[in-house]
Amino acid sequence: MAHRSIASSPTSQSPANKLASIKGHMDTSNPTVFTSDNVPQAPEDPLFGLMAAYRKDTFEKKVDLGIGAYRDNNAKPWVLPVVKKADEKLRQDPALNHEYLPIAGLPEFTSAAQKLMLGSESPAVKDKRVVSLQTISGTGAVHLGALFLSKFYPRSTNQSVYFSSPTWANHNQIFSNVRLPIKTYPYFSAQSKGLDFAGMRSTIEQAPEGSIMLLHACAHNPTGVDPTREQWKELAHIIRSKKHFPFFDCAYQGFASGDLENDAWAVRYFVEQGFELCIAQSFAKNFGLYGERAGAFHFVTGPSTDAQNTISRIGSQLAILQRSEISNPPAYGARIASLVLNDPVLFKEWEANLRTMSGRIKDMRKALRENLEKLGTPGSWKHITEQIGMFSFTGLTEKQVMKIREDAHVYMTKNGRISMAGLNTWNVEYFAKAVDKVVRETS
Repeated sequence: MAHRSIASSPTSQSPANKLASIKGHMDTSNPTVFTSDNVPQAPEDPLFGLMAAYRKDTFEKKVDLGIGAYRDNNAKPWVLPVVKKADEKLRQDPALNHEYLPIAGLPEFTSAAQKLMLGSESPAVKDKRVVSLQTISGTGAVHLGALFLSKFYPRSTNQSVYFSSPTWANHNQIFSNVRLPIKTYPYFSAQSKGLDFAGMRSTIEQAPEGSIMLLHACAHNPTGVDPTREQWKELAHIIRSKKHFPFFDCAYQGFASGDLENDAWAVRYFVEQGFELCIAQSFAKNFGLYGERAGAFHFVTGPSTDAQNTISRIGSQLAILQRSEISNPPAYGARIASLVLNDPVLFKEWEANLRTMSGRIKDMRKALRENLEKLGTPGSWKHITEQIGMFSFTGLTEKQVMKIREDAHVYMTKNGRISMAGLNTWNVEYFAKAVDKVVRETS
């Protein structure tokens, strides 16, 4: 009997046709629920977009003044010598392992970080009314604090979190993600290119009682403008009288002025005045551990007979939040920092490394101002040396910033902020001339 071949069957299909048919059915019967209406395309992060544009630029004299990371005089990342020593010591430790850290982090790191921030003689440390957790750098510390406040801070009239205007862009995203309402207080004066203290003071004074005030401990990002000690004292008086809650963000201790004690002054003053407050602390800048994400979150409760019970309850809830978010913090960066913080010889060398970094940035501030004044660039440029820390708010407009990028291949954020660490003896004159040119052309 003759048999009809399979190939001649009207119901048979080639493998390619079968796959196309299956795919067609899948495409029509199982559309995504994550449509563009539900999940719109998010805008690119401006800073990381700027970095990508810089990397693509092939111009030989291009200058990167956007990234917030220290660079040496040859525009290269600088591994602190003390970090190299700590790393070698760590790798030679026969007891080194890769086990989980406790939920709150490496104890010898958090205790040292606490004393670095508050001082070993701090009344809060002595009274044992501080709890500290290791976090994913300063960003993680701000997030943990924001999450805790969103769950537990009593906001009977839906009080807001107040940021400086401007502030680090991530502050807005972090607090928005935990559903805390946001408002701002004036900070930078475009006219003086310094602190608008009158505006800042007035807004904090008029804010609803019990608002949360986010304060930059030192080396304000992005302006490089800090209150004086007398201004800090006045702010503390207002914040106390309005029963606001202070939340300090400290990303540049020791990096700002080269003096760890000086850069912690505002935080320590508030603690000495008996405030209940919290602090986000980063070790990215002052240790150069950018990618290792070493940070700490500290909560200080006010002095009372029940303070230790209070801080125990707060610590227990912070641990639950930490467990649900990251479970355990990463070990490497914390171990490096801990070795340095707890070894008097390494600690002294670290202080010298801090002076090297802050000193070079001060030199670049001075050189930039001198070059601009030598060129006779229109306007006053004294703010360049009056500001402090990694960043400077130049006062350049967005239009001027974009023209400098187009003409001279200099990359900075659109608001005119520059990273002083991106300047060096090889490019500071080039940058000054680019600024001079654009200011004259657009004035």
